[in-house]
Amino acid sequence: MNHINRNDLDNEAQSKAWWHYGHMWLVVGGPLTVVVASFVTLYFAVKLPDPVVDADYYRKGIEINKTLEGRHDGLVPAIQGRNHAATGIKPGQP
Repeated sequence: MNHINRNDLDNEAQSKAWWHYGHMWLVVGGPLTVVVASFVTLYFAVKLPDPVVDADYYRKGIEINKTLEGRHDGLVPAIQGRNHAATGIKPGQP
């Protein structure tokens, strides 16, 4: 008959804590990294907020449109612009 030693059973029954196993750090490490990164992102979002749209954005937009109305030099049809680039002759403005 096979004789089983009591000390062998006691040694097998004893196990180490979970942090002593390397594969558990792979299981826990990924989600833990994501949680830490989310807190870092939250910190940056609270401390360094992006500026929102300017308060007088509408007035500035109208001013930009007025300055663009005065310059027709670059606003020629595509074929005329291509011809100008090839020949160097500036197309006439309507």
